[in-house]
Amino acid sequence: MSIPSEQTDPAASVDAGVHADIAGRYRATVSSGASIESAVVDADFAVLERDGYLVLEGLLSPEECEEIRAAVTPLLARTGRNAFEGHRTQRVYSVLNKTRACDRLVDHPRVLALLDRLFLPNYLLSMLQVININPGETAQLLHPDDAFYPVPRPRPALGAATIWAIDEFTETNGATVVLPGSHRWDDARRPTDGDERRAAVMPAGSCVLFTGTLWHGGGANRSHGDRLALTAQYCEPWLRPQEAFTLSTSRDTARVVSEDIRRMLGYSIHPPFIGQVDGMHPKRLLESAGN
Repeated sequence: MSIPSEQTDPAASVDAGVHADIAGRYRATVSSGASIESAVVDADFAVLERDGYLVLEGLLSPEECEEIRAAVTPLLARTGRNAFEGHRTQRVYSVLNKTRACDRLVDHPRVLALLDRLFLPNYLLSMLQVININPGETAQLLHPDDAFYPVPRPRPALGAATIWAIDEFTETNGATVVLPGSHRWDDARRPTDGDERRAAVMPAGSCVLFTGTLWHGGGANRSHGDRLALTAQYCEPWLRPQEAFTLSTSRDTARVVSEDIRRMLGYSIHPPFIGQVDGMHPKRLLESAGN
């Protein structure tokens, strides 16, 4: 590599080098979201931009919900360690390494179609978690999901989340509470009693999708039954996810999940070379069955 002359702007040289593809830029894989009609995505995205969230109903059949319930119920054990996790809320982490039944939530085309518009290509899965709110649980502290990224607001979302209703979400059993429009607030703004709150009431098999900048929280469960759900969260490809999937998910699992999920686990490159392993694409780690 030649050293820039005194007449050359070093910053411009670096910029030109990146755009010249000096690293052999890896082309992003088209997600399954491309299968969704553009008019549908346009309508969904308009609501998401306006309110910061939207409810997508009927994405899973009753049979699919029961399959998921049967797979995750044996995994439910301890309740939360603090008020935020919920002292009467059961959570399961490292889900992908424990069951394949939830994969269809992570890479659902209707969701990926929106993420394709929100984020840069090769965005990442940030978290996948089972959440079962038991009777008597109090309302969760309201919060935005991507607040741990120290970038001042107002700003575009750096992450997004889906919460999937395996049980019906009702006003009394802990339906997620959202504050419409709060995704546009600045850092100084906090929820007040005068702010509109909406419960994401929806039938089983539906999901509520919201940007990481939206204020929300789990509702109180004042019913006599549990409220079973899963949350899949995503982030820009240049950010560190909440869950270290390359550590919590085995390579055997990475080999059998869909290409969309494999990419979102981190077996992908954010150009020009973020995510490389030993100077090469991380998918090379999966080529040998012995690893």
